[in-house]
Amino acid sequence: MRLVFALIVGVAAGYCLAQRSWFTVPQSVCYNCTENAQNQSNVSITSDNQTTLADQLAKEVRVLCWIMTSPKNHDTKALAVKRTWGKRCNKLLFMSSVDNEYEDTITLQTEGGRDNLWGRTKAAFKYVYEHHFDEADWFLKADDDTYTIIENLRYMLYSHDAATPIYFGHKFKPLVQQGYMSGGAGYVLSREAVRRFVVEALPNPKLCKQHNGGVEDAALGKCLQNVKVVAGDSRDGKGRGRFFPFIPQDHVYPYHDNTWYWEYQYYKSKDGPNLMSDYPISFHYIPPRKMYTLEYLIYKLKIFGIKSPVETLQKALPITNESTSNTSEA
Repeated sequence: MRLVFALIVGVAAGYCLAQRSWFTVPQSVCYNCTENAQNQSNVSITSDNQTTLADQLAKEVRVLCWIMTSPKNHDTKALAVKRTWGKRCNKLLFMSSVDNEYEDTITLQTEGGRDNLWGRTKAAFKYVYEHHFDEADWFLKADDDTYTIIENLRYMLYSHDAATPIYFGHKFKPLVQQGYMSGGAGYVLSREAVRRFVVEALPNPKLCKQHNGGVEDAALGKCLQNVKVVAGDSRDGKGRGRFFPFIPQDHVYPYHDNTWYWEYQYYKSKDGPNLMSDYPISFHYIPPRKMYTLEYLIYKLKIFGIKSPVETLQKALPITNESTSNTSEA
């Protein structure tokens, strides 16, 4: 039954990604396009041995992904991320307490374990800021059991400027006035949000908790709120969620007795296959075997005889307060 629900979600997401026969990018919404594209009224892109719209977005919306992991997961969960969705990030780093043979693993000078997640998160963002800040526009934190569809993340971020102090994820409401993003579902910070967090918030005990214990995602949310980083709305234009803190089937067929989850929701909405975005971004609690399964269902599985719709990019938003709400109709 669990595989059936994963199949349903995989088909929906995979159809959007793997079944594209051609794409059109109108010139009116072309943002930082190549000179060649700017000389044409529109750009038609085929999927056979040519650049896809996803490839274009990978150049224009650079995403650094850093993954929180631990030594016991290096050769299981972390390796699954590396072999699946992690390879689609512009830069991929694993944050751990012990080094391994992979060059993309960073040894944090903090204690491991869940009791020190906040300390490890602070150290990770500080490392990223000091060593890789100029290599990306957006910075995604995810766990080693989070599955992320990077193409859909870039699609959501495309209309937002990385110079805006904002971050996105699955929004919870308690503990932080403006809300905060679930750690398990992953959250993505703009360049300006990372700068404010590391440069302004972390050194100041009045703005950011200095000790390493406590709930990581809520602690980050408080720090970001104190330096005026907006907790953005990641829902699509129809009000459907894109970041999900549980496995796919728990949202396709939700557990209604999970009271804390419903009480934590910032936006009053229900789960279910018709209430989830057609372009989901992340799911949590995905073990390695199911991570490989999702990879197949999303990127390999195809449906014969169904015509693919035309996809376009929305216009990039100016840097205003209105930029904090995602207006995609996806």
